Amino acid sequence: MLKMLGKSKSHTARVQNLHQALVNRAREPVFFTRFNVADTIDGRFDLLVLHAFLLLDRLREAGQGGLAQGLIDTIFLGFDEGLRDLGTGDMGMGRRIKAMADAFYGRMQAYGASNDVAAMSDALRRNLYRGAESREAQSEALAHYVFAARDHLARADVGAGMVDFGPLPGAGP
Repeated sequence: MLKMLGKSKSHTARVQNLHQALVNRAREPVFFTRFNVADTIDGRFDLLVLHAFLLLDRLREAGQGGLAQGLIDTIFLGFDEGLRDLGTGDMGMGRRIKAMADAFYGRMQAYGASNDVAAMSDALRRNLYRGAESREAQSEALAHYVFAARDHLARADVGAGMVDFGPLPGAGP
């Protein structure tokens, strides 16, 4: 957070726009209702990380390393605030944030290594659904969504703080 104080107001506003778009998309009810992602702290964490992966990947492609780092800082500040809201004291905070960081970057690596729908579906089933084989159809549908969202983000001016993940999965007839 202190790093952001030295940034310009426009930089901070762009980071906040990116973060708000990320959180809004990750909290869409369709993920919990139609795709049966657990509406728990873990499920919400995993949806946020999945969408963060997409957005951070796009920022990297756009050469927006400063915005990407600002977004990561803001995400982890949100994790810290969330843990404090749940009653985590200072003594356990470091350990819990480290565990979240390990999970965050582990998922980033798994999603980044998934170059096709089958690999992404497997990564989603392992992470988002905690390995549940009964979620194969849902993880495959979400894998298609991930690649469609990536295509939409490729056309978004993320450097200006604009985000377009495209239509929600399962939207339409």
